[in-house]
Amino acid sequence: MALLQDIIIEHGYISIFFCLALGIIGLPVPDEILMATVGYLSSIGLLYFPLSLSISVFGAITGMLCSYALGRKFGKPLLWKYGKWIRFTTKKLEKTTSWFDHYGPWAICIGYFIPGLRHLTCYLAGMSAMSLRKYLFYSVMGALVWCAVFLSIGYFLGASFDFPISIK
Repeated sequence: MALLQDIIIEHGYISIFFCLALGIIGLPVPDEILMATVGYLSSIGLLYFPLSLSISVFGAITGMLCSYALGRKFGKPLLWKYGKWIRFTTKKLEKTTSWFDHYGPWAICIGYFIPGLRHLTCYLAGMSAMSLRKYLFYSVMGALVWCAVFLSIGYFLGASFDFPISIK
């Protein structure tokens, strides 16, 4: 958490945007800890909560759109070519696509709260060729709720703890 605090304090809102966007794409960024840290820094006055929420949602949506585009462009061809190595057959791909066509919109919203699934649903939405408009609606709703919840956790619970802040 100290490293995240240092990065956010040093680089500000732009670091929140890029860390969250890259984390949503799938790089090993602890998204929930990042959001709680941003909420905490907002509670002590180093960040402005409404701007933090806006930047966080924008970063999450940017990461989700990149994942969606990658899934749409490269998802099925990669699985057709390399799926056998992870035991993902064409039949399983069709079954997964069918499931996602039926439950995908809600999986996008709820999947935000399940680490790993949040990343997978973005790629699956692109692979299943979900319309961009429908995808954006559900992903924005999920991102807004997810960011608000974890920022609020950091904001309200952070005031209860005395975390060391290293301001340079």
